[in-house]
Amino acid sequence: MRRKLPTVPAFAALRTFGHGALAAARRYLELGTIGLLLLISGCLWIFAELADEASEGSTREFDTAVLLAFRDPADPSDPLGPTWLEEFGRDVTALGGLGLLAVITLAVAGFLWLRDRRGTAILILLAVGSGQLMSFVFKLGFDRSRPELVPHGMATYTSSFPSGHAMMAAVTYLTLAVLLARVQEGRRIKIYILSVAVIITVAVGISRIYLGVHWPTDVLAGWTAGAAWAFGCLLVANWLHRLGLIGGRGRD
Repeated sequence: MRRKLPTVPAFAALRTFGHGALAAARRYLELGTIGLLLLISGCLWIFAELADEASEGSTREFDTAVLLAFRDPADPSDPLGPTWLEEFGRDVTALGGLGLLAVITLAVAGFLWLRDRRGTAILILLAVGSGQLMSFVFKLGFDRSRPELVPHGMATYTSSFPSGHAMMAAVTYLTLAVLLARVQEGRRIKIYILSVAVIITVAVGISRIYLGVHWPTDVLAGWTAGAAWAFGCLLVANWLHRLGLIGGRGRD
């Protein structure tokens, strides 16, 4: 008669460990979801406050002070710094232009598609495309005039609030960053991707103020709305991953 192998305690311990790990993972995911919801709520609250204050004209003093801080006190028509810095400002602000953002988004989505991350590629196209549409809707909904204190460093065609370049940069670069970072294994790579996206987004917004085409609160509103959109896309990506519709660090 075959003896029963004494493996039951080991299996029981393994099962207990597995249940504990699963419970810990669920708690981690729940905390991550709560954290994202808090970030989204905070960004939307700031955007709403800025929109309300800007519509009432309460931000005029702040906007004027910051805008003039980027100008020569003796000649407000002249931005601070040498001529090459003003030209560099135009180069930076172009990073928030619709054409370049579309090219970057398509290039990243194409790369992911070739790497068999097709679910993530489709999600990126939908997330960035709908975010750009939201930016246009906001621009149409608010009718704030452009700054007239200083000459504009480039042509403008739409209303001022929120800054379309700042918002579209945040929507595109931050959304791409959070969706790309979530499928990377190394923490340093995640930090690098997110840091580059934040730096570019901030630089685009500052360039809009430097060129005199936006009030500072326009840029702040664009950043907060775009950040809320990016965090929302990450929340959706995590939800789709739990449903098995897109992958994590493996293939979709």
